[in-house]
Amino acid sequence: MIERAKVLVVDDKENMLKLFEKILGDGYELHTAGDGARALSMLAGQAFDVVVTDIRMPGADGFEVLRAVKQKSPETAVVMMTAYASVQRAVEAMKEGAYDYLQKPFDPDDVSLVVARAVEEKRRREAAAPPAQAGLDGFGELVGRSAAMREVYALLERAAPLDITVLLTGETGTGKELAARALHEHGPRRARPFVVVNCGALPGDLVESELFGHAKGAFTGAALAKPGLFEAAEGGTLFLDEVGELPLPAQVKLNRALQEKEIRRVGENTPVKVDVRLVAATHRDLKAEVAQGRFREDLFFRLHVFPVRLPALRERREDIGLLAAHFAKKHARAGDGLSENPADRLEADALRALSGHTWSGNVRELENAVERAAALATGPKLRMADFPLEVRGPQGSPLPAEELVKLPYREAVDLSRERVSRAYLAALLAEFGGNVTRAAERAGMERESLHRLLKRYGVRSDDFKRGE
Repeated sequence: MIERAKVLVVDDKENMLKLFEKILGDGYELHTAGDGARALSMLAGQAFDVVVTDIRMPGADGFEVLRAVKQKSPETAVVMMTAYASVQRAVEAMKEGAYDYLQKPFDPDDVSLVVARAVEEKRRREAAAPPAQAGLDGFGELVGRSAAMREVYALLERAAPLDITVLLTGETGTGKELAARALHEHGPRRARPFVVVNCGALPGDLVESELFGHAKGAFTGAALAKPGLFEAAEGGTLFLDEVGELPLPAQVKLNRALQEKEIRRVGENTPVKVDVRLVAATHRDLKAEVAQGRFREDLFFRLHVFPVRLPALRERREDIGLLAAHFAKKHARAGDGLSENPADRLEADALRALSGHTWSGNVRELENAVERAAALATGPKLRMADFPLEVRGPQGSPLPAEELVKLPYREAVDLSRERVSRAYLAALLAEFGGNVTRAAERAGMERESLHRLLKRYGVRSDDFKRGE
């Protein structure tokens, strides 16, 4: 039996959505969104064969929906609708990757024909695409070529097609959600929903309702019956981020749901069968949590089927340059002149500073720093001065010996000299409130010489000037 194509229709007019239900409801798995913001939310967690979207909508318009689709799933066909039809708008949409457009009012037969052709186009693109494999520089949206990351890619590539439970561990900011997405997108459920649940953000009294749904009147405020996130992920992948934050009562029900492959909505006794692949993640040591009685041992063993640990950034410093260049391009502004060659996107002193920083927030902290630098950049390369002060002017001493020995001798010496020099200059300017003349006197050098040092090490006196 051929699986029905999934079509998302986006329009802020309810009568238009009902019309599409009449035209496409029998032949397709039809989903609708009443505005662009709702569509963006649905696109973040699900894959569609075709998206049909109006251009003029309040909030996020059709072009924003088009760009979101093309960024996440380039092979998905997008059909634009407009009652304000003009050749120019149609041309703009086609230039940005739209497959076709419909002019309101339209004939129902035209809709059926365009959507059918769009489905064929999407499947043709999928058939022509090479199979997804881990490459030298990354897997999915994960980036890095260090030995530690190559080991992660190998594990993810082996686990992706197996449809087994995977437990992702590692510090906050190491990329566990990206790893979960890679598992989903490279597995047999890629065309079905990918639902992300941040267990730490769920209110304690609503955890079970959010995960398993509830019946009408199950508790105060439950005016309508509501399916839970397990049902929302039907046929696809449910990603339970920070699973170690779940309260014990919810852990009991989660364990049972995984064991029986069925859930019970709050306030109902009738079980509902669910077919989902579970991927869980945590920054906690779950074995220690079990020992302390904060995490159920039976649930731990049910989750710990295929563990994959994401290394901290300090454990793969050789990837920092590659990651920084990747984020620089990701956050580049149109027309900013940033080099197309990844190796030329950062100045050498900026790269050395990034490599020497501690990055307690891991890859997430690095991306934030590079995004800030990309917003300030004025040339083809990111400079030391474009980065936050805590990155370009560290307050600490040189790297610990165990970190230094991972670098070649000359690079280790240069890095240590730079960090000491930058820390000294920052402390000097801080003492004199950014007054370069007085700072030069204390340092025993000419003002011009100090200026040259400040420029060389990317330390700005303006950052230390005190308010009047």
